Amino acid sequence: MSGISSRLRFGLAAWILLVCGPVPRLTGSESSAPLPTSAQTQATEFPLGTATPSEECGACHQAIYKEFAFGFGADLKFQGMVYRSGREARLVLPTNVAPGSTAHSAAGVDPFPIHARDVEEQGRSCNVCHYPQPFAIPSIDTPEIAKPQARPKDQEVTGLTCASCHLTPDGKIRGPHEAEAPHSTVADPSMRTAAMCAYCHGAGKRVVGKQTQTFLEWREDFSKPGLGRQECQDCHMPRTVRKTAENFDVPARAVARHLWTGGHSAQRMGNSLSLVLVQPWKKQSGFELHVINIGAGHSVPTGSSRRGIYLKADVADSKGEMLATREWLFAPWYGNRPDDRAYLDEDKKRPDAVAAMQADSQGPHEPPIRAGDERVLTWAPPLKFGTYTFRARLVFDLNRYNDPSFIEDQTAIAERMLSFDVGDKPEK
Repeated sequence: MSGISSRLRFGLAAWILLVCGPVPRLTGSESSAPLPTSAQTQATEFPLGTATPSEECGACHQAIYKEFAFGFGADLKFQGMVYRSGREARLVLPTNVAPGSTAHSAAGVDPFPIHARDVEEQGRSCNVCHYPQPFAIPSIDTPEIAKPQARPKDQEVTGLTCASCHLTPDGKIRGPHEAEAPHSTVADPSMRTAAMCAYCHGAGKRVVGKQTQTFLEWREDFSKPGLGRQECQDCHMPRTVRKTAENFDVPARAVARHLWTGGHSAQRMGNSLSLVLVQPWKKQSGFELHVINIGAGHSVPTGSSRRGIYLKADVADSKGEMLATREWLFAPWYGNRPDDRAYLDEDKKRPDAVAAMQADSQGPHEPPIRAGDERVLTWAPPLKFGTYTFRARLVFDLNRYNDPSFIEDQTAIAERMLSFDVGDKPEK
């Protein structure tokens, strides 16, 4: 992948030189030369709207662009790919994204949403967030979250861009602070709140268990009950102190890193759930598995119904021979009801039949674990007298509809082991 990374670095450098011009090395008396102000820079407009390539923004906002496109500062191990479908010719990588990109930079080319657009109502429910037109940030208390409008098909190639979040409906660039820039700006403090994320991460009204409810889960289950004061950005966009435009006369201030660490981050997933194994009754084959949401301000898993967490348990004897296994799936529902195989025939009549059927074919399953909640599952495998080892693992899957043997998008969250005895030694 070194060749791709080299091309990416060269491409970024080319954009910087093209748009901002060469940056001189400052030595001696030159080091005190004043940096340009926005008034000394050619004005920038956005005729392409949210389809404006992020590279254009990266020419001046260099550090932010490196985070967005390359994942600088993140532990993401995600390689941007193009799903091999009929739309592959148009849905190409917007920035030749190398492993280490962010989920937002690959949102238009990640194979899973591309595939989803082919099966979920021809993309009508997907494109609004993967290719949004400019939108206004809603009130944080809005009961029902509407959706932005999708860009035209011929403007999909750039995917989710900087302008997708920062461009307002009236053509200004919004940010959390007042700023002078070579483009129209507006200060919007709500960019530092969870409301900024609501349009694409909170669909409609709150339905416990349903997919794409992350903002509503945060608001109703975490913020309102007082479980914490963190906004989405506090966990998913860790901050640093720096200039937002390196080669301009602007102040250094606290700036959110544009990483959006989440399902692609082993660190983020590993801090979300705790797993505890309990043998409640001495020398009896019965167990409790406690899965506790200790680290997320929303349900786990959250977001798309494709997200899933498997709890895999097994029991082995003293020789290491596997005697019993059990598996549970935690996942958001596709619709307003629990996924269930009983609805498969009914699903065939739906416009989104493929998507509904792939969800229902895996139901019933466990719903996601809400913020601060604890889920207790029980298992009593039939075992004779002896000494055994009970092992359980939590594994996060970015796309539970894949074949289970495909492990490239799976992340181990937690693993626990418990040695135990069953029964009294039989009399001779």
